[in-house]
Amino acid sequence: MKDSIRAVAFDIDGTLYPNWQLYFRIIPYTLKRLRFFLTYNSVRKILHRTAPLADFYEYQARLLALKMHTSPESAKTMIEKNVYCGLAPYFKRIKPFAHMKETIEKFRRAGYKLAVLSDFPPAQKGSIWGTLDMFDVVCGSEELGALKPSKYTFGVLASKLGVAENEILYVGNSVSADVRGASAAGMKTAYLMPLWRIILNKPLQDADISFKSYRHLQKIVLQ
Repeated sequence: MKDSIRAVAFDIDGTLYPNWQLYFRIIPYTLKRLRFFLTYNSVRKILHRTAPLADFYEYQARLLALKMHTSPESAKTMIEKNVYCGLAPYFKRIKPFAHMKETIEKFRRAGYKLAVLSDFPPAQKGSIWGTLDMFDVVCGSEELGALKPSKYTFGVLASKLGVAENEILYVGNSVSADVRGASAAGMKTAYLMPLWRIILNKPLQDADISFKSYRHLQKIVLQ
């Protein structure tokens, strides 16, 4: 594995930090805005199947506006207020996975190019727990025009890195968006296993690597 990759790219949500930490903290917040978030989630499901868009944010707002019987301008304001800005403060209290930063540092010292590709704006996570300056490329799929698992989005990531798709290892926790999406684009994949897979010792067959912890990932990639 070490000799066949030149770059390592990471998803953020559920990959660099445990999803449960966010979900637990935002329960009161989402309950107060339940109708909005239920509708917004239905829109995102559509967007995960949508071809690349010239203006993702405009189309997202139009879809939400239709479902909530409001104007696109109002819908765009709601998304900005409730999602992009509203959720940002919660990330300040979230802790990343153990040895995540150490792993990224070691990959960088080993000479790999590094990147982040997330379906939500990386800027929402601030310094991404102290790793931001170590990445060569930091981008959100929304700004590229298509959510994962779009092959287009992974292709743009490869172009920004200046590395062929088959020389990139994409690290994520979602089978559909991260593993199958990156694999369909020609990348190698590393899957962060959930607890039940770890307990049952059941690696994901679709992924090139299934890892239990970041030190486990280090061992596989660097040795």
